[in-house]
Amino acid sequence: MWFNVSFVSNSGRKKNLLFYKTDEQGIGMKVYRAVSIAIEILVLYVKMTVTWLYCLYQFFVPPEPKSVKGEVILITGAGHGMGREVAMRFGRLGGIIVCVDINAVGNQETVDIIKKDKGRAHRFECDVTNREAVIALKDKISREVGDVTMLVNNAGIMPCKPLSMTTESAIRGAFEVNIIAHFWLLQTFLPSMMEKNHGHIVAMSSMAGVVGLRNLVPYCATKFAVRGLMEALHEELREDAKDYSGIKLTVICPFIVDTGLCKHPKIKFPSLMKILTPQEAADNIVDAVRRNYYEITIPSSLYYINMICRIFPRSVPLYLKDFLDSGLEAQ
Repeated sequence: MWFNVSFVSNSGRKKNLLFYKTDEQGIGMKVYRAVSIAIEILVLYVKMTVTWLYCLYQFFVPPEPKSVKGEVILITGAGHGMGREVAMRFGRLGGIIVCVDINAVGNQETVDIIKKDKGRAHRFECDVTNREAVIALKDKISREVGDVTMLVNNAGIMPCKPLSMTTESAIRGAFEVNIIAHFWLLQTFLPSMMEKNHGHIVAMSSMAGVVGLRNLVPYCATKFAVRGLMEALHEELREDAKDYSGIKLTVICPFIVDTGLCKHPKIKFPSLMKILTPQEAADNIVDAVRRNYYEITIPSSLYYINMICRIFPRSVPLYLKDFLDSGLEAQ
């Protein structure tokens, strides 16, 4: 590196001298940065490889199911269908079930079934789309039962018409129940889980939240949103300076479940993609929660089929979708 040095001689004349100096410090910093990045990349590679091998191991040797005994488990939409079935199973496992539904009759039936099966259950009616009502619900549950440690956001509705024929109220209703209610429930019940670094959030998405389907545009939009909400929430908890590793998240993506919402299902190959019973779906949901799985599809084969299809250009898997020809007819 060349540089000038100016000085004044004894005679009063200004003189310039030209020197060359090697920037050893600059080169050293560049080498240090390069080595540091190389080490970081090596560590990243090792971490990713070890994690991949561990996940592969868990695929063949699933983790042992955790106990839910004594957990206070709030389930929305508990008055019928999958919500009822999930509530019954958690009740048999020793959970304290908080059944929440807007339908008092169905909700009470679920509570009666759990109690008849020697389980513990409590009934609360609430419109989960109403933020103030959800906050009041939390206060009441805290007084009468205790802090909620597991939240199952199961309540949902399914308008099934072409978008051009779907009313404004139907679209707003789908978003209010299927996704906006999740925010109110999370904002209300998650803080106590964060204080204790203990809890589990379960969100009901759908295969309609993985693959777009005709006659279900608003429904698909809400179920895609559920998956986005849970992914972002996972990162928010994971990247926080505090330790929230004790809070687990599970996203459920069932195929068509015979809960009464799907009025006109269309299945070309029933033996390959059969309509699920609420009992079958609930068995899978409870198992996934107890093993702390982050996301499952029901049946599980659809998860891997979707992953494989995603590596192809978008137009390619559409042929497979057309061949399977499954979905819902307009109501």
